[in-house]
Amino acid sequence: MNRRPTDIDATGHVRVPKTAELVAATLRRQIIRGDLREGDGLPNEASLMARFDVSRPTLREAFRVLESEGLIGVRRGAHGGARVHVPNSDVAARFVGLVLQYDNVTVADVLEARSVIEPPAVRLLAARRRRRDIDALTAHLDEDERRLAGPESLVSAHTDFHETVVELAGNQTLGVLTGMLRHLITGVIMVHRAALPSGEGRESHEDELALRAHRRLVELIAAGDATGAEVFWRRHVVETNQVLLQHFDEASVLDVLG
Repeated sequence: MNRRPTDIDATGHVRVPKTAELVAATLRRQIIRGDLREGDGLPNEASLMARFDVSRPTLREAFRVLESEGLIGVRRGAHGGARVHVPNSDVAARFVGLVLQYDNVTVADVLEARSVIEPPAVRLLAARRRRRDIDALTAHLDEDERRLAGPESLVSAHTDFHETVVELAGNQTLGVLTGMLRHLITGVIMVHRAALPSGEGRESHEDELALRAHRRLVELIAAGDATGAEVFWRRHVVETNQVLLQHFDEASVLDVLG
């Protein structure tokens, strides 16, 4: 295996990557480029050791690197092995959440990011006014309404709807950012729900209000009212944020560790 310097440390010295890092880099590249897909099994250890000309401890160290990045899952034992997990926004959100918590970023800051990102995406969606987008959002709401009749909470459904709106707008970068925020905000909402005073109907009332707002948004998108949809959605997101923030101190830091 060819070794080449890839980094320079704080003293200006060239750092030569460890062999395990090079093995991990090769497998990582195959996953990111799509040569290895979700659920694919990697060859057995003996095959990979021969391919990379490395020892078993080195190969397992490479596996640990990829596991820590969420790119593979390793099952131990006679019927074990490594299987590929393609990157997704939840994996990214976990790392970003740790960075935000380390930097003492507040819950309010995270929620504000959503109110900045989502409304312009809604404007794009309404301006395009595509039938398939409207049908997808309507089907999403029909399913949410069906679930509302049962005992389950719609926490994930509401955040999924927000994410779907941005995804349908067509900007993939915004879609990834929104997916990360969805992961973080779902945790915030669960804390909010736990803080609510006990009382029958409180959660279902909030769910009904959210569904009503979501249906109104779909109506504005179907009408092609880009400005109206953007203004409405900004107001809805800001109001939702304000409700959530009632249950946190102004300086409450995002907590992704539980």
